[in-house]
Amino acid sequence: MDFRPLHDRVMVKRLEDVGESRAGSIIIPDSAKEKPQEASVVAVGSGKQMESGERAEMAVKAGDRILLGKYSGSEIKLDGEEYVIVREDEILAVVN
Repeated sequence: MDFRPLHDRVMVKRLEDVGESRAGSIIIPDSAKEKPQEASVVAVGSGKQMESGERAEMAVKAGDRILLGKYSGSEIKLDGEEYVIVREDEILAVVN
């Protein structure tokens, strides 16, 4: 499916934590685990429209790895995959 966010929105896919840590014999269910803060940019919008009518250039591009807040954005599901739509200003940093 071809999908492009509008304006200053960014579509990201949260990256799963590689390692799982346990303390003693306590097993934490998936529903209680924290959401990963690292994500990969899948698609970006065309940029925020300024009052002058011009579009502001987006600071991220598809393929970038970013950090975002744990509860940022709106979660969506497309073709069985889970994605998050966030505004560009909700992105905390780009990971190099």
